Amino acid sequence: MADHYASGTWQVKQGCDQEFIDRWTEFLQWSRANYPSIVVANLIRDRRVPGHYVSFAEWTDEASRNAWKQNPEFMARFDACVALCEHMNGADFDRVATV
Repeated sequence: MADHYASGTWQVKQGCDQEFIDRWTEFLQWSRANYPSIVVANLIRDRRVPGHYVSFAEWTDEASRNAWKQNPEFMARFDACVALCEHMNGADFDRVATV
């Protein structure tokens, strides 16, 4: 069972939904291919609020999650997703909790 997770809340610019989904999917595929310690990685659309998404990843351990975030390619791929967002609904991109 994974003990660590990361989540984010995204408000996508109007008309950019498909591009955001495509970029996020590419980001998740890269992450899964390079970091097998990701147990789950999802992007969920909130059907009640247009342009609102939630991302979620579970990790086997915190060290693996930290290695992912320290990879130089991580920020370039992450920033490509962020560039399509208006704001984060007050959420911190890097909210991480241990359960």
